[in-house]
Amino acid sequence: MKKKIKLIDLKNFFKGKKVVITGHTGFKGSWLSLTLLNFGAKIYGYSLKNKEHPNNFYTLNLKNKIQSNYGDIRSKIKFKKFLDKSKPDMLFHLAAQSLVKDSYLNPEETFSTNMIGTLNVLEYARSSKTLRSVVIITSDKCYKNKELKSGYLETDELGGHDPYSASKAAAENIFYAYEKSFFKNIKNIGIASARAGNVIGGGDWSGNRIIPDCVRSIINKKKLEIRSPLSTRPWQHVLEPLSGYIKLSIGLYNQPKKYSGSWNFGPSLIKSYNVKNVIDIFLKKIEIQKKIIVKKNKLFKETVSLQLNCNKAKNLLNWRNVWNTPESIKETSNWYKIYIENGNILEFTKSQINKYFKNGI
Repeated sequence: MKKKIKLIDLKNFFKGKKVVITGHTGFKGSWLSLTLLNFGAKIYGYSLKNKEHPNNFYTLNLKNKIQSNYGDIRSKIKFKKFLDKSKPDMLFHLAAQSLVKDSYLNPEETFSTNMIGTLNVLEYARSSKTLRSVVIITSDKCYKNKELKSGYLETDELGGHDPYSASKAAAENIFYAYEKSFFKNIKNIGIASARAGNVIGGGDWSGNRIIPDCVRSIINKKKLEIRSPLSTRPWQHVLEPLSGYIKLSIGLYNQPKKYSGSWNFGPSLIKSYNVKNVIDIFLKKIEIQKKIIVKKNKLFKETVSLQLNCNKAKNLLNWRNVWNTPESIKETSNWYKIYIENGNILEFTKSQINKYFKNGI
């Protein structure tokens, strides 16, 4: 895939395509749903009802724009009935228990959701008559963390010291086994796993995440508590990995064997930003001052450094970051500023999507 895919080509490709998104009510899922809707795809969502308030899925009024089915990804029978009825051309699997802290509080649910959910997707895919492209989203935390500064390659060792990371490594092992055992002889479907770094962006309201915690402290007029101010992460706007997933899905659809496998999607390693850097930039852009308190995390040990090597995506997919980290933080602060000021958040979100994709990916 040597050339950029232009916006008009994205719209021509996705127009009328039936796309299933599991976890469509979540942060990433809601952004992906709106993006592909803008490209003309028919979206079928499968997810638990998101109980967060606020919630980006409802903020963007996606409930009335896509066909949703609410259920547990671990329910193989219900999930299969939904897929049999939808007859999808493409599938993005994002349904997961996605929080490290929650994985300590409920490890059994974390392992069963992240492993069985992946298993159910792959089981359906290998017998589907319509599916051509499957992208399974896991996490950069699937790698056994050795505090590497050079960034982890797709071939590096998997593992995890916490239940969440271990569950994602397990999901990757399940994917790898299915790809090598079952899909190597299926010619008309491509499957891939995608590992992305920490995402930021408007509409994220998850607990124990730095930007949402910062926004809540502003709205509730409270002090901002942070855990690890010097920890670095591969910060990127949510549209960055989504553009990678989308470009990968097209490659899988058109050339399944060439693009099947595991892929990293993260920001450039040229400059790292720690938690304190991100907060400072965000507060400056949103033009608000906050008192910051460092509160030690007693529940679990946090990684100091986590970076991805994305040369595979750059060289084989011609995927590049559109927004660097400061630009990503700026776009995120702009979204929350509109939200706090009760602006038209749906139209603003669409404008950010159009801005990001206007020059193609």
